[in-house]
Amino acid sequence: MVRALFPGTFDPIHCGHIDIATRASKIFDELIVAVYDRPLKNLLFSPEERLSLTKESLADIKNIKVVGYSGLTVAFAREINAKVIVRGLRVISDFEHEFRMALANKHLAPDIEVAALITNEKYTFLSSSTVREIASLGGDYSRMVPKIVKSALDRRFLELGEDQNVVQPTYLRD
Repeated sequence: MVRALFPGTFDPIHCGHIDIATRASKIFDELIVAVYDRPLKNLLFSPEERLSLTKESLADIKNIKVVGYSGLTVAFAREINAKVIVRGLRVISDFEHEFRMALANKHLAPDIEVAALITNEKYTFLSSSTVREIASLGGDYSRMVPKIVKSALDRRFLELGEDQNVVQPTYLRD
């Protein structure tokens, strides 16, 4: 049995993540989707909220288990006996980042492989930060996330009102 690990922040999980997870679940016997609890990012949702939204979004896929984790990804991969780390690639700039990360992980854990899946063309523009920004500006992002995630985002931005320092502006505001 080959167990794979698909780690991420998932703030929030979106259709691109779900596409990668779904496709990886068809390649590997078991896929552990791991929600990292302490990224060096401004987060919109707590680790518990991200974990819950991710679990609900992937609940229909039988060989996927969603868990939270801390620390080095390769250390967690070893802890759960994963043989492969799954990563998604959207655009060329992702490749350089993922390549460097894969080399560092290979140095730390030569026994763990990295499998990069190219995203479905319709999700190449999609990132969690893009979803957060569109949601914060009141745009229509309903086709980018599951309904449960849309509801959670709508609630969060209603709670925040005009005090939305958690969303880093990218390119949709000007």
